[in-house]
Amino acid sequence: MRRIQHADENPHEASEINVTPFIDVMLVLLVIFMVTAPLTTVNVPVDLPSSTEKPTPRPENPVFLTVKADHALALGEDSISAENLPQALETATKGNKDERIFLRADKTVDYGTLMGVMDKLRSAGYLKVALVNLQGQEEGSAPAAKTEP
Repeated sequence: MRRIQHADENPHEASEINVTPFIDVMLVLLVIFMVTAPLTTVNVPVDLPSSTEKPTPRPENPVFLTVKADHALALGEDSISAENLPQALETATKGNKDERIFLRADKTVDYGTLMGVMDKLRSAGYLKVALVNLQGQEEGSAPAAKTEP
């Protein structure tokens, strides 16, 4: 028996896929993944031991090595060249290679220049290097001028 087809029926209409529910499901899955992705970061619980030691006191005569904005070096208040750095450090530390060197750099000094100075310190035998920064100031703010009453 043959089925009677009406003029307003289209045989291709039933073969099309409705993508709206598919897109709805994909968007819900995307939102779920976006919400749960930050939660999947590694979170290793560690119970760190506390220390009863006091912070290391600042040495009486610290050795400050400064890298200026023009990449010039200064040891204390004296300007020095990069070639004379080992001899100047030897004099300033009285030959003590275990003395900590406090390294200061202008904020415009690039990373490569600072690492080059640190390499010079290491090659001269000074492995204890402390980086000095200003604390309690926002980026770009200048220190307050001292006024006397």
